[in-house]
Amino acid sequence: MTPPLYAPDSVRGITIKQPWAACILHGDKRVENRPRAWTPGWRLLHAGAETDRRALRDPLVARTVRGVELPTRAVLGVVRITGSHTDTGEPCSPWAQPDHVHLVLADVHALALPVPWRHGQLGPWRVPLSVYERVLAQLPPQLHAMLPEIAS
Repeated sequence: MTPPLYAPDSVRGITIKQPWAACILHGDKRVENRPRAWTPGWRLLHAGAETDRRALRDPLVARTVRGVELPTRAVLGVVRITGSHTDTGEPCSPWAQPDHVHLVLADVHALALPVPWRHGQLGPWRVPLSVYERVLAQLPPQLHAMLPEIAS
């Protein structure tokens, strides 16, 4: 049996439930709430299997995702984590939840076509090379220069 091939270690996946993933890709949600900090770097944004139905009743979320499809179990885009922090006073964003570490997101790029991937996990996960290649094929050339190359 041949071992699985993975994308470069500097690119991991981040799984986020819908509609939160759509709020990042199609809105102005630039913080992701997590129990602990993550290493800065590029992440493939993956919509998990579940949809947070309660979140759909939040007015901020509802306005952001109105008319937007909410695919699950697929890589939907790429984002870059630039750092993380916790708020000691006023929240840094209307998307920030108290008592969480806020991952700061930048360079958000939605894919035109979701790349199906049934797996994923709450922590950073290794990206199969076949998924990474399908994501790269949809990204503009200027973004290719920022992402790690695939070793041949």
